[in-house]
Amino acid sequence: MTQWFTDAFRAEFEKQAAQIGRFNLAIFGKTGVGKSTLINAIFGQNVAATGIGDPVTLDAHLYLDTRGTLGLIDTRGLEIGRDDGELIKEVTKYVKQMRSKPVHEQIHVAWYCVRGMDRRFEEVEATFIKTLHDLGIPVLLVFTQVPMREGQYHPDAVELARQVEAKQLPIIGGRPFMTYAMRDQFTGQPPHGLMDVLQATFHVVPEAVHAALAAAQTIDLEAKAKAAQRHIGATVAAAGAAAAVPIPFSSAALLVPLQLGMMGRIAHLYQLPFDKAALLAVASTSVATTLGRTAAANALKFLPGAGSVAGGVINASVASGFTLATGQAWLTVCQKAAGGQLPKLNGVVDTKAVRDMFESEFRKRMPTIRHKQD
Repeated sequence: MTQWFTDAFRAEFEKQAAQIGRFNLAIFGKTGVGKSTLINAIFGQNVAATGIGDPVTLDAHLYLDTRGTLGLIDTRGLEIGRDDGELIKEVTKYVKQMRSKPVHEQIHVAWYCVRGMDRRFEEVEATFIKTLHDLGIPVLLVFTQVPMREGQYHPDAVELARQVEAKQLPIIGGRPFMTYAMRDQFTGQPPHGLMDVLQATFHVVPEAVHAALAAAQTIDLEAKAKAAQRHIGATVAAAGAAAAVPIPFSSAALLVPLQLGMMGRIAHLYQLPFDKAALLAVASTSVATTLGRTAAANALKFLPGAGSVAGGVINASVASGFTLATGQAWLTVCQKAAGGQLPKLNGVVDTKAVRDMFESEFRKRMPTIRHKQD
């Protein structure tokens, strides 16, 4: 039974990965402006510092690194201000080639990074930004390493921003986004501005990659939760429509793929690898099966002779309620897992504690189920 479940969960887990696709971010800027630090701060420590896979060469100096739901497109060996013509040629060639490809293969947004304290923004940088815009790529201009004190940005960065805004460049919001990516241990300068950059990115990328962006980023937990809730809602509706058979999780052939797909989607949103997600899913659904049978039995008790039209209505109701409770309980498990908050026993995840956690959350949302002593 466990092997069957693991295989079925793997199939749905992989299917969800394909459906979520990939969010592709092009990041540009001069050497040393802090591009890697910015990427690491928003998408996870050491993503950019160590690379995120074997890079795919898009052209002589243009590369795509991928890991799951995140793709990073950048340049190597070219410097803005020195190799502008070559860089523009390669980016233009790639964008034109990708226009006929699926959406997850395209560049969805570009972040052009400038060190906010450099006091200088060159005309070649403005030209490059205009080129990206003309190619149909939304551009966020990000000022990096901008100190802030008592809610005020450093005057040098403010002055540079004023100069840039006067150029009326085709950038999102018409202004630079002031950021400081990582806390400075020496000065105590805290990070700021990251959420503004991320939210602006959500606003301009295609809706088709919102789930991939929600999964890839690590700073906006509310965005992950909202994406999970949307998918739970869609699965609940589908479960109600599909319910023409009794509800038990182990026997409802139409409902099992829906529910496993829902669990796989939420696991991806919280960046849980398959092995860990499968371990948690086995622990959780072992109790879900029993609770599902109880829910169906409790509902049918109130319908004498249920089994025809009325029985079908009850089955749809129970299917929806059971799927909702499963989704919400599984979301809690995934959130705890992503936050490193799952109980452990001898250094490994305590599956019994996970099972108890899932059952507790499930019962909160499936009130017709009672403890044996009730």
